[in-house]
Amino acid sequence: MAFTVNQWAILALVLILGWVFGMLSRSGGGKWRRAYDEERSARLASEARIEAANRRILELERHAPPVGAATGASIAAAARGGSDDLTLIRGIDRNEEVRINDAGIFSFKGIATMSASEEAALEGRLGYEPGRIAREDWRDQATLLAKGRTEEHRQRFG
Repeated sequence: MAFTVNQWAILALVLILGWVFGMLSRSGGGKWRRAYDEERSARLASEARIEAANRRILELERHAPPVGAATGASIAAAARGGSDDLTLIRGIDRNEEVRINDAGIFSFKGIATMSASEEAALEGRLGYEPGRIAREDWRDQATLLAKGRTEEHRQRFG
């Protein structure tokens, strides 16, 4: 197959135009590469945050208090309305409330009517130093709260 001079000229012109067009389009290629790199670094940073969050969750789960058999009973008691919010007593937080419920105490009355030996046994079970319950006046606080005297409790212990 023989090409004419005009066909060779057209072919050369197309090759040169293709080369020029390719060179011009490559100048914008850096923009796409930068966008790709930014997206990739954002994805890697996101994955690093997720991994750090998962490690923190595992650490918290390792230190969480175990859920005992009485915990189910405390949940059932709360559902029946037979459980008081023991966190109203100064010195008891949510975790301690669960542990106290695990010990079988669900109401203000249960704390208010504890004997000294029951108080000592509860301190031992919860890992408190002896005399903490008496120092924090849990029984007096529970007595006021059981009688519905929340304003007086707030004034004395709040």
